Amino acid sequence: MTEHKCSFCGAREDEENVLVGDSEKKVFICQSCWKTVGMMLDEPEAERADAEFHEPKNEVDWSAISPEIIKEYLDRHIIGQDRAKKILSVAVYNHYKMLDHTKKHADEKNGVKLEKSNILMLGPTGVGKTALIKALADVLKVPFAISDATTMTENGYVGADPESCIQRLLQAAGGDVMKAETGIVYIDEIDKLACKGENMSITRDVSGEGVQQALLKIIEGTQVDVVESGGRRHPMAQTTSVDTSRILFIVGGAFVGIDSLIRSRTEKSSGNTLGFCVEKKPAEQEASHSFNDLIDRVTPEDIRKYGVIPELLGRLPVIAPLHELKADDLCRILTEPQNALVKQYKEIFRYDNVELRFSEGALQAVADRAIRNGTGARGLRAILESVLLERMYTIRRNAKGGVLVITKRDIDKAFANGIQAA
Repeated sequence: MTEHKCSFCGAREDEENVLVGDSEKKVFICQSCWKTVGMMLDEPEAERADAEFHEPKNEVDWSAISPEIIKEYLDRHIIGQDRAKKILSVAVYNHYKMLDHTKKHADEKNGVKLEKSNILMLGPTGVGKTALIKALADVLKVPFAISDATTMTENGYVGADPESCIQRLLQAAGGDVMKAETGIVYIDEIDKLACKGENMSITRDVSGEGVQQALLKIIEGTQVDVVESGGRRHPMAQTTSVDTSRILFIVGGAFVGIDSLIRSRTEKSSGNTLGFCVEKKPAEQEASHSFNDLIDRVTPEDIRKYGVIPELLGRLPVIAPLHELKADDLCRILTEPQNALVKQYKEIFRYDNVELRFSEGALQAVADRAIRNGTGARGLRAILESVLLERMYTIRRNAKGGVLVITKRDIDKAFANGIQAA
């Protein structure tokens, strides 16, 4: 009988050390080396980069918090979106009351059982969806993780498994399962999983409808086994079971074009039809069909027609629409929040004894450019970086403790030669 050895460490095969070989029986690996290779494949640091770390220092004092208090906190960090803030504040407050109620009445068999209400957010890119969720996690002192739906595929296919969002939440909780089970998972770009058209595909769609189906149990509540080290799953990996029934899931997306579905539905329901006798709408009635007015009228049926399967919609009963940002909103975003961009750049220049100022015209020009680029608030930093690049490059040479004022002319000049903000 041929005696086999581990091709990595040279250990001989015996009853306690079973070797696994390739199909041609030329290469073998022992259990110890298999574990070592598994640890190398885990790559916990790379995976951890996608998780937001918000480890709670203590539990929320429910006697000192309310939806109004939550909204006040959101107002200090995010400009506008009042209706969405109210919807989120009430939904999140009710969710954590549900957890507190369940904890206090766990032994009652005939008591009322409260169920969670997950949230769907929809609105254009750069209007504050992610910022809102981060602020919610901060005020509630709970772990928080972001996952991108576009990277997900069905289990067994190349790409991230839907369960990876729970893995990231566990990392954000520092490995504490109990903390993770009371955290928040935000799945962005959910609209990219929409089935094209109302007719569901009869072929396998591993990154669209298939992922929607895979998310159903996770969002509703189930036991998910995730790799403890935070890396990729492999046969020797140790797993931890996480109960998702108490995790608050918030999904979001831009849902580009959904306003057309809403407009079509509202016009049809109001009795507007084609024909010679149709009266033209007055200007004020046409104005009511702006994106912001339409998005407030969104219904689950509109989202279903967009391509979200009914089963997933049923698990997302709270819908929070977000408005397009106007130029005035972007100007306020530049200056008012606690970590406003203008405040950040002023602090950067202050390190070199330079007082940075922006004229009202400059702020308006930055806001107008962000709107033209279609990037919303997310594009403001890129514009300011382009405008301030030369000043920051020569700041040590030209810093003389003076005042630097950025005007509208400086904004126009920065983009006059075709240079665009990234």
